[in-house]
Amino acid sequence: MMEAYDTNWMSTVGKNINEIEGQIAEYVGVKYAVALSAGTAALHLATKLAGEKIYGQPRPNKGTLDQKIVLCSDMTFDATINAVAYEDGEAVFIDTEYDTWNMDPAALEKAFEVYPEAKIVVIAHLYGTPAKMQEIKDICDRHGALIVEDAAESLGAQYKLNGQWVETGALGDYNCISFNGNKIITGSSGGMFLTNSKEDAEKVKKWSTQSREDAPWYQHEEIGYNYRMSNVIAGVIRGQLPYLQKHIDEKKAIYERYKEGLKGLPVSMNPYDAENTRPNFWLSCMIIDEDAMCKQVRDDKNALYIPEPGKSCPTEILETISLLNAEGRPIWKPMHMQPIYRNHAFITARGNGRARSNAYIKESGLVDVGADIFDRGLCLPSDNKMTPEQQDMIIDVIRHCFE
Repeated sequence: MMEAYDTNWMSTVGKNINEIEGQIAEYVGVKYAVALSAGTAALHLATKLAGEKIYGQPRPNKGTLDQKIVLCSDMTFDATINAVAYEDGEAVFIDTEYDTWNMDPAALEKAFEVYPEAKIVVIAHLYGTPAKMQEIKDICDRHGALIVEDAAESLGAQYKLNGQWVETGALGDYNCISFNGNKIITGSSGGMFLTNSKEDAEKVKKWSTQSREDAPWYQHEEIGYNYRMSNVIAGVIRGQLPYLQKHIDEKKAIYERYKEGLKGLPVSMNPYDAENTRPNFWLSCMIIDEDAMCKQVRDDKNALYIPEPGKSCPTEILETISLLNAEGRPIWKPMHMQPIYRNHAFITARGNGRARSNAYIKESGLVDVGADIFDRGLCLPSDNKMTPEQQDMIIDVIRHCFE
């Protein structure tokens, strides 16, 4: 960072940007990386690029996904989905599965039956745990669909694809990572687009610098954006990157201490497939057994619960943890439950996930997995600067909540 100041390369060109693009591309195992101002910017341009690849270049006043269906992870931060809206697409949400808390391949297959015209899938790896990418990629290949991979939370995580370990950020057709202030490696902001296509990398770099054409004056033939990463932010990231594995090891130790410390309680940690995935353990989360939940209700802003001996709920635990001046959070609220997206389709492994209740006929076996995990789950304090003694205090608080 000081090098950027000392050399007076403060803007969107400089050695730090060139170096960090090369280092990240090499680490992830792709040929090209384009440094951008945020993971959101990377998601936007990746989604836009996927739309152009399938549907062609739009008119200047239309998005590349205008009135097109895009199949999306349901349990994720809204930046994943907003990129579809930026390009005028129609997000259809795919339910979650319990094994990894990511997109359910069975629900994705059902979504292609309902929407055979869909040609883009946006997949996020929740809390640093890779999704079931082998199944998801096989389904997408059968239906001729491109994958936009949101690896914002999972830098450093790996998935065994076709018997080979592959870094997240190299598993889709268009891939994105984030260096936001809360990520495992941070520049305070920043993100990156990752690809093996030189043409795609050059297009994203052009778009991110206002789509200026090769002319001695400012000439523009397509819409552009001010999305390029600054050389200062790149310097911060460049200074942190050598510590990525150290951070992963620290995060894993936190996860394992929670897992050990919470033994005997009616809870379990956020799951992963130990045979085929190596998470980065960005956030340690837990979910309460269904029969150990006290009564809890939430509206769009507030939550209430009724204490009950031997039981607890995320609201009680989060409120009690906050008394230690420690921060936990609810699980990401699924996108199909968000006010802005409540009119969008939601697909489960059994088909349409909306309007399934019936006053006269009882339907058995219908489970909204994402809503269930949101109801019973919570994110635990996971800062790698947290000491074992501080973590023990949090574990004691959680145990107290179940007394």
